[in-house]
Amino acid sequence: MKQKKYLFTSESVTEGHPDKIADQISDAILDEILRQDEAARVACEVMVSTGFVLVAGEITTSAIVDYPTVARETVKAIGYDRPELGFDGNTCAVMIALDKQSPDIAQGVNSALECREEGTCDPFDRVGAGDSGMMVGFACNETPEMMPLPIFLAHRLSFQLARMRKSRNIPYLRPDGKTQVTVEYKDGEPLRVHTVIVSTQHDEDVKHPRIAQDIEERVIRNVIPAHLLDKKTRIMVNPTGRFVIGGPVADVGLTGRKIIQDTYGGRGAHGGGCFSGKDPTKVDRSGAYMARYIAKNVVASGLADSFEIQVAYAIGVAHPVSVFINSFDSAKVPDDELLQAIQATFDLRPRAIIERLGLLKPIYKQTAAYGHFGRDDGEFPWERTDMAKALREAVGR
Repeated sequence: MKQKKYLFTSESVTEGHPDKIADQISDAILDEILRQDEAARVACEVMVSTGFVLVAGEITTSAIVDYPTVARETVKAIGYDRPELGFDGNTCAVMIALDKQSPDIAQGVNSALECREEGTCDPFDRVGAGDSGMMVGFACNETPEMMPLPIFLAHRLSFQLARMRKSRNIPYLRPDGKTQVTVEYKDGEPLRVHTVIVSTQHDEDVKHPRIAQDIEERVIRNVIPAHLLDKKTRIMVNPTGRFVIGGPVADVGLTGRKIIQDTYGGRGAHGGGCFSGKDPTKVDRSGAYMARYIAKNVVASGLADSFEIQVAYAIGVAHPVSVFINSFDSAKVPDDELLQAIQATFDLRPRAIIERLGLLKPIYKQTAAYGHFGRDDGEFPWERTDMAKALREAVGR
């Protein structure tokens, strides 16, 4: 039974937030390795703090990578390129603490259980899942991008903050920032934006009234459609009144600490692991991308208005151990028929996912800020809706 009215909130952060700095460095390293070695195994974790970057993890590769340079260039591209920001890619220390992938894990990834038991196997059975766990995909028809409206708007606000900063249209902005959007729903449909919160780092000599006016006019009202804002919409800009000290000097950043923002903003369920710094044999990443691909195609096909899929794997095994779907009573066909159609249309083995979505390309740094899903730049293959027709045909529509 639908609630008549309720509020739902999602948040986003800019690329200059400490956790997102860590994500971007992790994925920049992954991209550089994949440019040289598509067979690499990468699990790269980063921590950033005052004047300091730590790169750690397990990497097995033939690639030759200048890890400190990749880290520094990523930090500078974000905007931390001068001492007065408290964090400077030109001068920060970079420490490297890397080892190789465990051979116990590698044997299961390189030769899946299906092949080890049978001796010979289908080529797609040769790659086992890089870890056990469950991955979740979600889509809904609230936006053309088939994303929940609160996280969609929050990401767009964060991106607009960065755009205004880099273009110098709001010249006093600094890289760190956070946005939050609360949407009021009626009978399950978005009705209006109830509250918008934008916290943005800024130069020391700028007064709060100017910041509040600029952010409302050039960021909030530029992003949120006018019909969703009304006189009752609450807008808060830098609620503390000041945000000069930010970035790693104010808060430690870690890879993988913004997993809800990376996905659906708290709507639906969530998988067990983060994405950044992981090569696609890690199903935390590739399985979640495939799950989104499936969910988006289900909604695009018109077979459901809102759809969630969970896929679970065992480490070293190619086939998933379970597939669960939830159409939230919005499906146009019975859920068991829809599940059969999905399993007939999509191959969920890791190697099949990697080939279907082209996941060995160096595309990952751009995923590491403003969300992995619902992007309209055409760069992410899991956002395609090219299987919608096949799904309709599989259920006889």
